[in-house]
Amino acid sequence: MSWILLIIGGLFEVGFTTCLGKAKETTGAEMYWWLAGFAVSLVLSMGLLMKATQQLPLGTAYAVWTGIGAVGTVLIGIFLFKEPATFWRLFFIITLIGSIIGLKAVAH
Repeated sequence: MSWILLIIGGLFEVGFTTCLGKAKETTGAEMYWWLAGFAVSLVLSMGLLMKATQQLPLGTAYAVWTGIGAVGTVLIGIFLFKEPATFWRLFFIITLIGSIIGLKAVAH
């Protein structure tokens, strides 16, 4: 169950970075809605990380959480914000995913 909470927390990390990016692109009331989404996603992400670390090693949980956030944020950047999808960016995303899987595999 802790791994599921950690994965969901990582997805909320992607949510708060996405909201931050969208808030940067907007103004007025729409910007404040994105900032509210940022705040809610941030609280949920941190809360789920905290809950997951009650059962998982802190270093492993944090590395997996940030890895999910990093991979998801790069993918959102490519697909939503039209950032470049170069060979090396994709190569290192794949190595990061492999590292996340490896950390899960060796965790107790």
